[in-house]
Amino acid sequence: MKRPILRLRNKHIRFDRAAWIMGVLNATPDSFSDGGFYLERESAVEQGLELLRQGADILDIGGESSRPGSDPVSADEEMKRVIPVIRRLRNETDAPISIDTVKAEVAAAALDAGADIINDISALRADPHMGELAARKGVPVVLMHMRGTPKTMQMFPSYNDVLGEIKDFFRERMAAAADFGIAEESLILDPGIGFGKRLEDNLHLINHLDSFADLGRPILVGVSRKSFLGAILDLPVDERLEGTIAASLLSRMKGAHLIRVHDVAPVKRALQVAERILQEETLPAVGMG
Repeated sequence: MKRPILRLRNKHIRFDRAAWIMGVLNATPDSFSDGGFYLERESAVEQGLELLRQGADILDIGGESSRPGSDPVSADEEMKRVIPVIRRLRNETDAPISIDTVKAEVAAAALDAGADIINDISALRADPHMGELAARKGVPVVLMHMRGTPKTMQMFPSYNDVLGEIKDFFRERMAAAADFGIAEESLILDPGIGFGKRLEDNLHLINHLDSFADLGRPILVGVSRKSFLGAILDLPVDERLEGTIAASLLSRMKGAHLIRVHDVAPVKRALQVAERILQEETLPAVGMG
């Protein structure tokens, strides 16, 4: 099967080999893992640069928590949190920057400040102007699957066929994106691990990510520090690194092209080793003396 191609900044990227790492930068007071750590502009900018030093290929910047049960914030508050950070980082790096938002007003301001990608957890459903904006700007868009909203998504989620239902959702949202005028080569699909999913749904999705391959689009997976890892390990958020690494490696092996994580360096190193082994390339000889 052909490797998917993504159109980014007037060039085409083919996902032939290593997975891309999307580094998470939450400029929020209440995100489930790092809420409040990078609310101040200087600390957020420094953390973004640190993620790039650790090997992140993309920075994903958000100003509104999407943890289960979270409440939305105003567009003005969201922009106050993220726009100065994006502007500063754009002056410091040419790495792609993603704006994690469901609001077209925030996305437009972020793109004007230098962002390159829209990461919309509502898959263009929350704001009727988001699709038109993405089409007009010609930027990549992440379409994520989620039942309900962050406030309601974990209220008794259930599926008869989680893979089939999410695949149908992707087809419907890809068609909606096309109706807006968004090129198919600008779409990234995210099955929404932890967003309106039970433990068994998350595990089944990761184990069968390759079932989405025939849609022809890059697959983004966010497993970092999430509650399903805590359920398996019986550990708090700040002790889930090993679980994050294991889930990231298996996601890549099962077909993910982009991995969204907080702990960039250890995940990237683990992926480099795993991918080298899977490629069966000849390693340099190790000297005995």
